[in-house]
Amino acid sequence: MEFTELRYQDPVTRTYLGSPSLVRLDNGDLLATHDYFGPGCPHNHEDEESLTSVYRSGDDGKTWTNVTHIINAFWSSLFVLNGAVYLLGTSQQYGSIVIRRSEDHGNTWTHPVDTKSGLLFQGGIRHTPPNYHCAPVPVLIKEDRLYRAFEDNTPCDWPSGFQTCVISADVGADLLDAANWTLSQKLSFDLAWCSERWGAIEKAGWLEGNMVADRDGQLWNVLRVNARRVGSSDGSIWNKAALVKVDVGGVYLRFDPATGFIELPGGHTKFTIRYDPQSDLYLTLSNGVTDLAHPTNRSVLSLYVSTDLRQWIHCATLLEDDLSVSSEDAARWTGFQYVDWQFDGDDLIYLVRTAYDGAHNFHDSNRITFHRIREFRSIL
Repeated sequence: MEFTELRYQDPVTRTYLGSPSLVRLDNGDLLATHDYFGPGCPHNHEDEESLTSVYRSGDDGKTWTNVTHIINAFWSSLFVLNGAVYLLGTSQQYGSIVIRRSEDHGNTWTHPVDTKSGLLFQGGIRHTPPNYHCAPVPVLIKEDRLYRAFEDNTPCDWPSGFQTCVISADVGADLLDAANWTLSQKLSFDLAWCSERWGAIEKAGWLEGNMVADRDGQLWNVLRVNARRVGSSDGSIWNKAALVKVDVGGVYLRFDPATGFIELPGGHTKFTIRYDPQSDLYLTLSNGVTDLAHPTNRSVLSLYVSTDLRQWIHCATLLEDDLSVSSEDAARWTGFQYVDWQFDGDDLIYLVRTAYDGAHNFHDSNRITFHRIREFRSIL
């Protein structure tokens, strides 16, 4: 399999690589971040996973250089606005919502020490509420306002404790000042919404939402859905997502269980949705389940498209295990997951949390890899 390796981590360290994010800077460089998880990874003063590393490429992703490391940055998204690059996420696993700014192409970053310097919404100590959570999901700009999805995992119980929420701010405001941000209401998942539809469900929740706008300008938070049937030892509802309506201004959230659940390939795992105005299509790169014998399989990554955010079709298989192993072993040991991606002219570029060739298992990723689809619209 061909790929450019941003980072390799020997699994013997019991440290794994997660949460890749990717952006093109105004000066033409590519900037990337990822964090670390697992029992061997660095922990902060509250004994939480919290370290992010920053990388830059000046040759369109052919080679990468580690620029710096940032403590107390986790599950974070990169985005560029008004000549600066920002890193928006949480301070640690289930921490505060924080934002940082760099005005020198990612070399140095501000520190969110208070509400004037990037500490947007305070989390609790350890797993006391609020327990903010997210992934490197899209930052949406609509009508000069910026939106991003988060969750508050209160009580701290995966996945049923996740309450979805959205933060937003005017694009012209000082984004390091917490007073310029709005936090929406928090909306919990109701187990009763899915029991009649999918059988007896004992645990369910939503997380890792994507802020997108439909063709009518309506804002939606498209969320990963995990639901487990009674008696199942792991997740047993596949390829499902939820559409939560978000009002302009990002204060009120609404979910209609009669129409809000959709069939989204890979909707049970983290995905990123973006709209391409040139093709007039919504795109996502995800781990769609095609083999129910191996439903947790993340060893196949595909490109899917939609015209309306509700109906999705398969366009191309992008990555799959090529190590001459059985399908059972591929599902067990290989993962191409938690993808962040961007349009890059006629190409599509993407960064992958990769478990491949020696990883402990498909989840415990030992690589961050960079990939490019040249002239991607030709396969849509």
